[in-house]
Amino acid sequence: MNSASATGDLSPDEFRTAAHAAVDWIADYLESSGEYPVRSRVAPGDVRAALPSVPPQHGESLDSMLRDFHGTIMPGITHWNHPAFFAYFANSASYPGILGELLTAGLNANGMLWVTSPAVTELEEVTLDWLRQLMGLGEGWFGQITDTASISTFYALAAARERAGLDIRTKGMAARPDVPRLRVYCSEHAHSSIDKAVIALGLGHENLVKIPADEQFRLLPDAFAAAIAADAAAGYIPLAVVPCVGTTSTTSIDPVVDVVRIARQYGCWVHVDAAYGGVAAIVPELQYLMDGVDGADSLVVNPHKWLFTPMDCSVFYTRDARALKQAFTLLPEYLVTSTSTEATNLMDYGIQLGRRFRALKLWMVLRAFGRDGLAERIRFHCELAREFAGMVHFEGGWELTAPVTLSLVCFRRAPEGANEEAIARLNAAIMERVNARGRVYLSHTKLASRYTLRLAIGNIRTDREHIELAWRELREAAQFVETSGERRE
Repeated sequence: MNSASATGDLSPDEFRTAAHAAVDWIADYLESSGEYPVRSRVAPGDVRAALPSVPPQHGESLDSMLRDFHGTIMPGITHWNHPAFFAYFANSASYPGILGELLTAGLNANGMLWVTSPAVTELEEVTLDWLRQLMGLGEGWFGQITDTASISTFYALAAARERAGLDIRTKGMAARPDVPRLRVYCSEHAHSSIDKAVIALGLGHENLVKIPADEQFRLLPDAFAAAIAADAAAGYIPLAVVPCVGTTSTTSIDPVVDVVRIARQYGCWVHVDAAYGGVAAIVPELQYLMDGVDGADSLVVNPHKWLFTPMDCSVFYTRDARALKQAFTLLPEYLVTSTSTEATNLMDYGIQLGRRFRALKLWMVLRAFGRDGLAERIRFHCELAREFAGMVHFEGGWELTAPVTLSLVCFRRAPEGANEEAIARLNAAIMERVNARGRVYLSHTKLASRYTLRLAIGNIRTDREHIELAWRELREAAQFVETSGERRE
């Protein structure tokens, strides 16, 4: 039974005791996260079955909750903080980011309006301007923090739709013969969040035009130019195009300069998806990756991917804040304040009203590491990726399947004479065995219909030993699968 204070909440002493224990555990956990199996080993329904099916009748102690956290919740956790987590896009929570998250929860501020917590809005403005400078971008960008790149992309396409001048905000799109098809363009390797945004905005999935890529998986400018010209000639409106600085499958860099030049001829909004790759521009020798971005209309980068900031923290920038505000602003009487026309009210620039104080954790990360510290860590991850690629390249029977642009390596086991179907089964079995052993966690993709393994480096605690471990695990798994004849059917 917990002890309630006069306020109705738990007592401060009970909280202090539990919170100190939790902080100590977090520090120990991050120091020893590599000792856990990376991927959770529970089966579907195991965690749910271990929990009571009805809520408690009487209050329980924080100590009992922490015991259940360790005994019931932890077995169902896949450890994204593990230094050998190489699946998807690896991320990690650094100590300053965790401290910022803790303080955010304690304040519980809602930054929907400037007046509801001025520091929430103004720290966000300052922090995102710092990040802009760190990435080498010019002046004139308006920024806000969202939860994920999916929402940031949704906002970009909503702003593009508003700027098209079709009054869709008021009249909608249904039963309007005066509204032609609105087309959105992206690489065939772009993220599925673009598909979802097109669907959610009522543009129609068939109006998302996937542009083919070259042998290095970069959007082909000539193909884009041909597609947009054909659509314009057919009476469609080219609404937006989404080039990538770091595609999801391969981290390829689309030719943003060419895309911007072509799009400008048609008044087409350019949204750059740099969710993963954008922060690499903090490294001075990698700032060329953002060439052309200053000519775009909007941009998304995700500090929660490769900038050591806890989930969730996506940054959406636009050069046309007016269009974004027109798409979303709505001011009912109960939200009118004396500063409504003087200060920035972030609720005007998106679908959500309530806003967490996400800037605090990002601000603390940027301050704790500084430009040099962040660049050093990102540079090291890219170096590790090149080293791993060298291991693959010089080992017989293995091959790289895409150029190594940043900190991701695409590769596979490809025995001489094996056909694509056999190679796919072999690599799926290798990945499953590696992941099941729990020392390393990988994911896969398909490139030109070829099954491909991905090793994504991005955890702040990943070191050379973890790359070497991954390579040992892969070779041992390949030997086991090929010797035993095991294949995933």
